Amino acid sequence: MEVIRNKVAESGIITLDPAKLLPEISPVGFDLQEYLQHGFVLREKEFRQALQKKDWSAYNGRLVALYCSTDAIIASWAWMLVTRYVAEAGGSCVFGLPASVAEQNMLRAAESLDVKAYEGERVILKGCGDKSISPAVYTALTQKLVPVVKSLMYGEPCSTVPVFKKT
Repeated sequence: MEVIRNKVAESGIITLDPAKLLPEISPVGFDLQEYLQHGFVLREKEFRQALQKKDWSAYNGRLVALYCSTDAIIASWAWMLVTRYVAEAGGSCVFGLPASVAEQNMLRAAESLDVKAYEGERVILKGCGDKSISPAVYTALTQKLVPVVKSLMYGEPCSTVPVFKKT
């Protein structure tokens, strides 16, 4: 009886899953819209009172994405006040929608990727997974890997699209 061989495992190809670069902390959104009167006016006194009354403990250890879902013009001091309360509760803030903040985090992780393990290797950037990966992340990873890898592919080990091959 012939032994079934795993040719993919024997090929020496390294699969890099961009989703694994995601930090474990996923951002929680903080929408200033709920503090606006008539959907576009932020009154300082009422805003300060609302922030003082808010239970900030839910933001401890969290990454908070600050944004406003309306087209209201929000003064910088408002963002600063929210950031202060989140920081005092043990969280941290970034400006932007939660999805864009997650992408920013993944881009930072891609740009700080230590490529030593991939030098001279055949690498596949995994193309399918549970999490949606933006083209910006694939672009950053490609830029980071092309100078060091022997070859770069996109997809799954059973079906890849060649992207780069060192000649």
